[in-house]
Amino acid sequence: MAALAWLLIPFFAAVGAGIWGSWVSRDRTIGDIAELNGYARFRDAMEKAPSGPVSAGSDAV
Repeated sequence: MAALAWLLIPFFAAVGAGIWGSWVSRDRTIGDIAELNGYARFRDAMEKAPSGPVSAGSDAV
């Protein structure tokens, strides 16, 4: 029975390493795409922003 316990330790370590490896190598491109789309919207908004000084009487903040 003790030999079985010693064989189960590396087995569980291998299963744990497999689960961890699959979690680490998961596809994370969805978050990157959303972040890049947000950055593109930010750039578009900055291009449309007025370039001159804002007067004190305008409604812009």
